[in-house]
Amino acid sequence: MQMGATIKVSDYKTDHALAGAISSFLTRFICQPLDVVKIRFQLQVEPIENKLVSKYHSIAQTFFLIFKEEGICALWKGHVPAQLLSITYGASQFQAYHILMKASENFPQCENWKFSTKFIAGAGAGCVATITSFPFDTIRTRFVAQSSNYPVYKGIKHSLSCILQQESPRTFFKGLFPTLLQIVPHSGLQFAFYGFFTDLYRRCSNETSNKNISFYNSMISGSMAGLLAKTAVYPLDLSRKRLQIQGFQHARRDFGSSFYCTGFLDCLRQTVKVEGLRGLFKGLAPSQLKAAVTAALHFTTYEQSLMLIKAVRKSYG
Repeated sequence: MQMGATIKVSDYKTDHALAGAISSFLTRFICQPLDVVKIRFQLQVEPIENKLVSKYHSIAQTFFLIFKEEGICALWKGHVPAQLLSITYGASQFQAYHILMKASENFPQCENWKFSTKFIAGAGAGCVATITSFPFDTIRTRFVAQSSNYPVYKGIKHSLSCILQQESPRTFFKGLFPTLLQIVPHSGLQFAFYGFFTDLYRRCSNETSNKNISFYNSMISGSMAGLLAKTAVYPLDLSRKRLQIQGFQHARRDFGSSFYCTGFLDCLRQTVKVEGLRGLFKGLAPSQLKAAVTAALHFTTYEQSLMLIKAVRKSYG
């Protein structure tokens, strides 16, 4: 494609948004329990160790304790706002990525910088998706954070009403800055690593080069991309969760000490001061597990959904 060539409107079909929404819905439903455990770890001030002062000690112990104290449904606590978050995020992310990658075809030099191009497109797509879906993320975090014995919110409408009446609309975007700091490199790295590993898999397995990526390729490449990207940006994810519960500590009286901070840098400073450098990586193990499983499912179901949607469209003309 020549420099300055116009991108056709037909290139911007909603297939990618629909496939992204389907993928996000399925992935969220399967991985929600891991997300609940990860958030509980991130919000616990005490060490994630087998000590009298610590409520949660390990992944297995946390699963069992949540099940014992709050019931099986607690592992899907905040699932409805989480699904709204996932569907909105997935649809806007994959559609934005598709548009940005299409736009890169206007610049032939991008062919020589494939990894960088995918990183920039992925970062831009993650930024768009984050801003679009962030209010759902705040609501989801608060549902997961609140104790079942002292529930503050009865549902999504009630949570919206309470936040607007008792706090302010700005509350929905608390933690947006560290989230964007996290999402830009995370989304960029995830798409870049995914592209790198899918190409590597094709070369190593002598897979026929075509536009469709095989099931096993997307599963393996997606898990590696998710694991590496999440590990690189984890302290930013932890600070985002802690910022989102500021002003909400009264609902966490069952979970140990409360954490207070005044902003992003103060959150990092207070975490290191009270909990040490290890505190910045609380919940890393379930987060890595979740990231690998989630990314594998996300990319695989996206690729499969996209192929199905295109096949259906083709069948019906």
